[in-house]
Amino acid sequence: MPQVVLVNPLIPPNTGNIARTCAATGTELHLVGPLGFEISDRYLKRAGLDYWPYVKLTYHESIEAFKDAHQQRGGRLLGFSVRGTANYAQFQFQADDWLLYGSETTGLPPTVISACDRTLYIPMTEPHVRSLNLSVSVAVSLFEARRQLGYLQ
Repeated sequence: MPQVVLVNPLIPPNTGNIARTCAATGTELHLVGPLGFEISDRYLKRAGLDYWPYVKLTYHESIEAFKDAHQQRGGRLLGFSVRGTANYAQFQFQADDWLLYGSETTGLPPTVISACDRTLYIPMTEPHVRSLNLSVSVAVSLFEARRQLGYLQ
């Protein structure tokens, strides 16, 4: 099953909402530091409500620590970016994919993007809108991957 990776997330409610989505779908959530908040942050917990016991959460202190974990498990790194090269809805997901998302203000760092097997984007009609909310982007792309892989039965 695909896994969600947040690289340097900054806003606790976004991460909490993403954790709730991961809990509901049984998706592993990886947080890559440094984070813009403490994992014990009350806003983070409030957004995840009482679903935290159901979140398969792994914290990686750095991108290097995450890369080590990824190397041990394998699978493709798929970076989501407004400058991605492939439309996520036309991309063929695989069960061992890692879906990477950057911080709310800067997106994925260039060094992370260069390590990705592919970069994907979510198309938007209005050119004046820079991006979708991080939790929305994760939900949209995760459910498309799950749909393609037959996990929505």
